[in-house]
Amino acid sequence: MRLPCPRREAPGPNLRVSVVSPGFVATEFVQTVSDSQVRGQLLKQRDAMAVSPDAIARAIAFAIEQPPEVDVNEIVIRPTAQA
Repeated sequence: MRLPCPRREAPGPNLRVSVVSPGFVATEFVQTVSDSQVRGQLLKQRDAMAVSPDAIARAIAFAIEQPPEVDVNEIVIRPTAQA
């Protein structure tokens, strides 16, 4: 079953919806991985290439700060080193 798009359900023509898809972000989320070997590998990768949470925040601010007639539909953010 496919759910209807929220944009179609919202009243009025001025609703803006942006999807933000971050890649590897430098957060503490990796600490929650229970397998110590996997956690160690993820920590090493995070420390080597992850983008800062601030970079994600700046991208979101960019979408929000656009004039009312501009809708930034999708933002994909990933480290340049992430394949």
